[in-house]
Amino acid sequence: MQRTILHVDMDAFFAAIEQREHPEYRGKPVIVGGLSSRGVVATASYEARRSGVHSAMPMTTARRRCPDGIFVQGNYALYRAVSAEIFAIFSRYSPLVEPLSIDEAFLDVTGMGLLAPSPRVLAQRLKAEIREKTALVASVGIAPNKFLAKLASDLEKPDGLVEIRAEDAVRRIAPLPVRRLWGVGNRTEEKLAALGIKTIGEMQQADEKKLARSLGRRAAHALKELSFGRDERRVEPDRETKSIGKEVTFEHDLESAEEAERELLSLAEKVGWRLRLAGVAARTIQLKVRRAEAERRFSAEIEALYTRTPLVPNATVSPSQG
Repeated sequence: MQRTILHVDMDAFFAAIEQREHPEYRGKPVIVGGLSSRGVVATASYEARRSGVHSAMPMTTARRRCPDGIFVQGNYALYRAVSAEIFAIFSRYSPLVEPLSIDEAFLDVTGMGLLAPSPRVLAQRLKAEIREKTALVASVGIAPNKFLAKLASDLEKPDGLVEIRAEDAVRRIAPLPVRRLWGVGNRTEEKLAALGIKTIGEMQQADEKKLARSLGRRAAHALKELSFGRDERRVEPDRETKSIGKEVTFEHDLESAEEAERELLSLAEKVGWRLRLAGVAARTIQLKVRRAEAERRFSAEIEALYTRTPLVPNATVSPSQG
């Protein structure tokens, strides 16, 4: 039996919740994230996105692009509570739900014919229930595998509902930019452009051996498979947690070893508490630090590229599950 996978993605989740909670925000550009000069955008409403604001953008850039925006620190406890409501709805549509983040998940609805006459009708009911019970909007992609389902959910946002059938997949995705393939970031996109590959259709036609010389054999094969809409991974509802961590952004640079040690111990204490709460042990400890001199040297380039790395000194301790 061919699988049927839904990818459900809440539209502008944090900003949409703020607009729900504050009627005066509705229809206006809402930007959620760190409000300091070193903060980054967590989520922007679609009204703000029309001004060129997007997630992971430095907040200073967002303020320049959208001076009339409503800037909100964010109520993450509320966002988690709403997420729990949404995932409870998911569980009524499939026993196989794989969370990807606080606001998106894969659902395997294979064989759910008794719930609805078609996957599209099932997805419509799911979207309607989410809207009715949370006053929020979700976009849904329907496809025979995870890659195509996730791609489909993003094609007609916001409030999208797109189905990509197996027999139509190669034709439907061919015109899309090659960056839509999983694993294609800035560097890979540059390498592919040098080979004359800018669309998924051009990837379909590319010689895999030539690709392997530029990208490596494994990456070349994986991208070729995805370009034809092939993805054999199953929805994994019980996927194990791989890491537990804590990251903090400092309003001012840490000037002494004593300050750094104090903050590091505080981070370690919080990570330790999360490990104990999860009932797991750590095998590897990882520390991430952004130094002030590197920050000054590269801040202009980073801002221009809209990197996902915060433009601040920060520290993360990420013990892996043992």
